[in-house]
Amino acid sequence: MNHCAAPADSMPGALRLLLGVHGLSAWRRLKSLRQQSHLLTAVILGFISSYLVLAFWLFYMGLKFIARFPGLGTVLTERLLFLLFAFLFVLLLLSNLVISYTNLFRNRETAFLLSLPIPTRTIFQWKFIESTVLASWAFLFLIAPLLAAFGLIRGVPWHFYPITCVLVALFIILPGIAGSYLAVIVARHLDRRLFQVIAVTTVVALIAGAAIWFKPERVDPENTEGRVLVVLDKMLAKTHFAQYPLLPSMWLSSSVLQWAEGARSAAAFFCGVLFSHVLFFGMLSFTRMGSPFYDAASEVSSRGSVFGRWGWFRGKRRRSSAPGSRGLVERVINLLRWLSPDTRALIVKDTRMFWRDTTQWAQSLMLFGLLGVYIFNLRHFSQQLSSPFWVHLVSYLNLGACSLNLATLTTRFVYPQFSLEGKRLWIVGMAPLGMVRVVKTKFWLATVTSLAITLGLILVSCYMLDMPTERILYFGFAVTVMTFTLTGLAVGLGALYPNFREDNPSKIVSGFGGTFCLVLSFLYILGSVILLAFTTPWTQIAIDPRPQFFACFGGFLTLSLVLGWVPLQLGLRRVRTAEL
Repeated sequence: MNHCAAPADSMPGALRLLLGVHGLSAWRRLKSLRQQSHLLTAVILGFISSYLVLAFWLFYMGLKFIARFPGLGTVLTERLLFLLFAFLFVLLLLSNLVISYTNLFRNRETAFLLSLPIPTRTIFQWKFIESTVLASWAFLFLIAPLLAAFGLIRGVPWHFYPITCVLVALFIILPGIAGSYLAVIVARHLDRRLFQVIAVTTVVALIAGAAIWFKPERVDPENTEGRVLVVLDKMLAKTHFAQYPLLPSMWLSSSVLQWAEGARSAAAFFCGVLFSHVLFFGMLSFTRMGSPFYDAASEVSSRGSVFGRWGWFRGKRRRSSAPGSRGLVERVINLLRWLSPDTRALIVKDTRMFWRDTTQWAQSLMLFGLLGVYIFNLRHFSQQLSSPFWVHLVSYLNLGACSLNLATLTTRFVYPQFSLEGKRLWIVGMAPLGMVRVVKTKFWLATVTSLAITLGLILVSCYMLDMPTERILYFGFAVTVMTFTLTGLAVGLGALYPNFREDNPSKIVSGFGGTFCLVLSFLYILGSVILLAFTTPWTQIAIDPRPQFFACFGGFLTLSLVLGWVPLQLGLRRVRTAEL
């Protein structure tokens, strides 16, 4: 049966049906959540509202501070907007690539729809819309308070805000189109050796080029005493790429800035450029991607391994699949002799499931790449710190950054682990290992893995900031406690609010339990960093800081115990009494 040969008049009706069914399903899930727990729903709504208010206030104060510099505030604000939208465009592109690949080729609903008499063009259209929404909602939450604060600082008229909403809605479509197109190309050619070599070479070249391009230049102290604009232009010389005329982020930034300044004609021009590109590439994506998507889906379904053409890999697989042979994971895990055989088997199973899911470790590589850029630039930033106040402030901002990375890891990768067992949960539950030990094993595996990553991150970043040894140990202990807490929170809530109907971790995390886990994680990090900032023995707030130290540090340990141990115990009690 040729899926692409369906009549054209059935496509709008099928797409409308898919949108209506999923919209109704989402509305009913939202109503059921409100009926299940009014308290949790109120907490989440309160967190979202508080975030919007707090983010608006922070952006407003930051933009107001920049605007105080006469002659420089406007230049800095405009350049910051160009840079922000340029980097967000790249992040949106990567996010759409990963999510589109998952939704198009690693999704049970897609496989089910391909078996029905539905045009593949319609399936691609629906999955494109779903992937774009999933990849862009965080961007909208981030950019809305910023644009509101920018408009208030500039004193823009009322029509600036609806025009900006339309422009942002158009802007997020372009990375969605590019991400879905790249996902189809990757799925179609991923097993080809030439494609793999070109992809790896391109990534390495981009990373090396970015490291060279963004290497900071030293400013001659003699020049700082001269014209400020000359020094500022030299410092911002590496940011001119954000104003490249062919970047969609440049069209959006220019439209926003020109409309705020009252230049309606120039703003309308950039709006037209953005709108015309969305129409052109959107029409191509909606009308011409059905056949390439179907060919890529067939290729993915019939593919044995993406490295199947590498002779070394084929020989390794034959050796590992021989009777009595053990893979690398088994050999490493079997070194842990103090663990029981069934526990080691569960660890091997979870490790292999994570490795086989390309979208999981691909997102991990993206996150670690961003962290690598962050750490690489810390050594340049630490050279500018001379005041004890700024050293103290930056050290706790660094702790907050590492903690937020930890919360991202636990919420995105640890929380869905119990739900990913799916309908196979009864097999694990009926095994001698038992459900309680399964959850405990997942907790310890996630804790050890997260601690190895986060503790290494905090130690390296503190070393880059030239902190003394006792301070590095202090922050290392703090992040260790936070690792146990956040992992216990994610594992416990994952057992309390499982979702066995989904096999996509992104959708599991986007549910009620994942959102609640993210909310509590952020609140815990905020409270912990504030308490630890008052417990530091390097501050000179009081003559005798010991009472304040013990009070705040005790509060930090108590908060960590409550948010880590209580959800984990509730989750264990839930699985202990669960009926399979």
